[in-house]
Amino acid sequence: MYQDVIMAGFGGQGILLIGDILAQAGMMMGRHVTWMPSYGVEMRGGTANTTVVISDKRIGSPITGRPHGVIAMNGPSLEKFAPWLRPVGCLIANKSMCESNLLKRDDVDAVFVPCVEIATEAGDSKASSMVALGAFVEKTQSVTYEAICQALESYLSGKKAKFIPLNQQAVKKGMEFASSAR
Repeated sequence: MYQDVIMAGFGGQGILLIGDILAQAGMMMGRHVTWMPSYGVEMRGGTANTTVVISDKRIGSPITGRPHGVIAMNGPSLEKFAPWLRPVGCLIANKSMCESNLLKRDDVDAVFVPCVEIATEAGDSKASSMVALGAFVEKTQSVTYEAICQALESYLSGKKAKFIPLNQQAVKKGMEFASSAR
């Protein structure tokens, strides 16, 4: 098993968080992982992306030029990273901020998810990146929902623990949307 993904969007959309959660979930499943975050000058509003690699074998490099997956939370991220995606790769795009006509390929498994709307239904629009993560996990089966829940419980401790149910619900709703989009 080998899965690499680039997640990208504006700072403040939770890109680094979902990358960290995915990496932790992979570790909790006993897999090798790398997590390589990158963000622009501004934390909120600037650009942010992260690369996560999950594998059953040792990982030679955290860098990928042709990922198996891309999660694009906004139009500029879709335009930048969709061309990097391997043919038949998995693209999860935030339909709330990405127009489908920005995708110039028909050789990928693309799912445009209304992340903001689904997150709002789950309880808070700020959980939109968790919806995208759920859709990605459902499409790729790279980790389990249970491992994501464990990672959320580990990551969101103390005062942040109150956000665990919301984020778990958002991940679950993203998974359900991707499952129905098959």
